[in-house]
Amino acid sequence: MKQKIKSYAFFILSALAVGGLSAFFTRNNMDINKDVLMPPLSPPPILFPIVWTILFILMGISAAMIYNSNAPKSQKNSALLVYTLSLAVNFSWNVIFFNLRAFGFAFFWLLLLLLYILDSSINGIYKVSPSTNEPSGKLFVSTFSFVVINTNCTICVVFD
Repeated sequence: MKQKIKSYAFFILSALAVGGLSAFFTRNNMDINKDVLMPPLSPPPILFPIVWTILFILMGISAAMIYNSNAPKSQKNSALLVYTLSLAVNFSWNVIFFNLRAFGFAFFWLLLLLLYILDSSINGIYKVSPSTNEPSGKLFVSTFSFVVINTNCTICVVFD
């Protein structure tokens, strides 16, 4: 039980650290809303850090569920590798979009992130979770949905 709690703490804190570092590196360039026209359905800027904090916590919980599952080690390792890659792509997107302002590249980078999140969901739902009945992959659905919103915003910026 103690080991399980440690793994949850590790995965949640590491996901939050990725989000926190990303925010730290882009903190001086977050005024994008002043420079470009955002779509009418885009969330207000204050919502992004709140939602992303919740999403990073959910991603960490999902990773801990996968880590603690009874699934074969190869399936767990595969799912955790994709999870780690998605965190790296997520981190990089903020730098690409906000610091480099490479909006076209950021759009394609978001598509890559969507693929990783989709793969994490599929790995969690169909390959790892059936052995434990835990919804690890389902937690990525909310992340996928919010990244779709980000993709919409990015498309509007690219084609502004």
